[in-house]
Amino acid sequence: MRIDIITVLPEMFTGLVDCSILKRAQNKNLVEIVLHNLRDYTTNKHRNVDDYPFGGEAGMVLQIEPIDNAISSLKLQREYDEIIYTSPDGEVFNQGIANQMSSYQNIIILCGHYKGIDYRIREHLITREISIGDYVLTGGELAAAVMTDAIVRLIPGAIGDEQSALSDSFQDNLLAPPVYTRPAEYKGWRVPDILLSGHQAKIDDWKLQQSMERTERLRPDLLDKKD
Repeated sequence: MRIDIITVLPEMFTGLVDCSILKRAQNKNLVEIVLHNLRDYTTNKHRNVDDYPFGGEAGMVLQIEPIDNAISSLKLQREYDEIIYTSPDGEVFNQGIANQMSSYQNIIILCGHYKGIDYRIREHLITREISIGDYVLTGGELAAAVMTDAIVRLIPGAIGDEQSALSDSFQDNLLAPPVYTRPAEYKGWRVPDILLSGHQAKIDDWKLQQSMERTERLRPDLLDKKD
């Protein structure tokens, strides 16, 4: 898989892509994460990529030309499953979208910034707009980082135990059950006896029951989606 990220702040990703699961996935050649500085695609001698919006609204807007140049250059080299724009008014990113995208071969993520991007880009170049929540960030870099991490960890081989990813919260529109580790008793706080019983079928039933209970209590909206 290849993820191309177009941004005005590529330095924001340095720590993310060079550690933990993302680093291991790249070392195993499971994913290639390539950062593109949008300023490298402008014809402006001062490397400016933004300008004032028509209509007099406050703030700055990313220009159409450098973004078109960046996307067009990448599309000449390979086909892309999606060209994604990170936007607070896009569809909300969730585990289902992460699962879907983990099977893709190539995606572009365009990070929004300032007041946004020239709307013609959204009309003619973007195939999907995604938000990570109903709030506004300084730029789309954090959203792109969240998406990249959620997607890459689902690629087979990215994490040591693939079953671990399949039991994460939201995989079946359920929250994950409680987890415990040694010691079995600490300050009088005991691990549930069922987890120490060795009866895997009963343990699985307990985990499902706990997932259902936690979801109903904390995120009942997920159970509505399950129906």
